[in-house]
Amino acid sequence: MNLHLQDKVFIVTGGAKGIGEAIVRLLVEEGAVAVILDQDKQAADLLATQLGKNCVAFTVNLNSSRECELTVNEIMNRLGRVDGLVNNAGRNDSVGLEKGTPESFINSLNNNTGHYYYMAHYCLPSLKKSKGSIVNIGSKTAITGQGNTSGYAAAKGAILALTREWAVELLPFSIRVNAVVPAEVWTPLYESWVNTFSNPQEKLADITSAIPFENRMTTPQEIANTTVFLLSDRASHITAQWIHVDGGYTHLDRSL
Repeated sequence: MNLHLQDKVFIVTGGAKGIGEAIVRLLVEEGAVAVILDQDKQAADLLATQLGKNCVAFTVNLNSSRECELTVNEIMNRLGRVDGLVNNAGRNDSVGLEKGTPESFINSLNNNTGHYYYMAHYCLPSLKKSKGSIVNIGSKTAITGQGNTSGYAAAKGAILALTREWAVELLPFSIRVNAVVPAEVWTPLYESWVNTFSNPQEKLADITSAIPFENRMTTPQEIANTTVFLLSDRASHITAQWIHVDGGYTHLDRSL
């Protein structure tokens, strides 16, 4: 299916690795220009080099609204347009209620939610011109809870709320806003976490046994497939949706 993305420009935050990398690779495969925003300069530059002229990388501290603004301005100067934004960057920092502090909780909210607003705000003038789209990457923790991660869960809940809030506000400009909600996705970061356990394979088996569809992890490519579809005009009447790409983890009985 041709997604009609040729030569359109899409920004992906946290685009150097994991889910972000998969989204970037698929955008380039579809003929789009992918713009990586990531704090890991080495990984971002390497990926951009591998993908060639249709991929550009910027090293950005996304927690700085000023850096976000300057980077969007530079993207506009170099590429002339923004057709879509994927807000993806974030990290489960395990700031819990008991094992956390008010200060670390606020920092977690800012680190995981602030840049979603910053980037949407600064991309908005261009998105109005292109009648573009925004896809926010959420997390099942906002729906199911997880325990010991108050900051991250609250941030991801805010992201889902902002998805619908922005969808309403941007209706007059024909800008669609949706969220993709993963659960258990096999990324390098997830693999590193699993390897912290004394028996990683046993831990992984426990996790996958609770994923109803095929008892396996979601792949980054499966998240990318849905995200890129939502960015495209093939999803032209889809807005304000939270789409769960999780093998039924959130909505089906995990004792199945």
